[in-house]
Amino acid sequence: MSPKKLACGLLVFALAGFLTGSAAEAQNLDQGKSAPKLFSESCVTCHRSPRGLAKGRFRLTLYMFLQKHYVSGSGSAWALASYLESVDSAKRDQARGAKRPASTTGAGRSSFRPPASVPAR
Repeated sequence: MSPKKLACGLLVFALAGFLTGSAAEAQNLDQGKSAPKLFSESCVTCHRSPRGLAKGRFRLTLYMFLQKHYVSGSGSAWALASYLESVDSAKRDQARGAKRPASTTGAGRSSFRPPASVPAR
């Protein structure tokens, strides 16, 4: 094989390696999206709402699960885990407020009750 053909073959091989080497970069498809948007684009197909998804789970374990199975980056997984936990904590706070006993000052009484006892006939 002549040195000219060898040089041309090496040049073609080097050029092909250079062009294909830069095409292997991965993209983060979730970058820059808010947690509610992430939920609406990926989770809503199986879950109607974010309520109850973080129930009884630690944020760290939820984060690791989401990172491994559902989102493409650690920042997106943490944002989504925080969002799911915040939705459930807001729900718990509302439920606690509803369970408080009514005050005894009369504000919780029904308006259909007479203000005084009815005299007997």
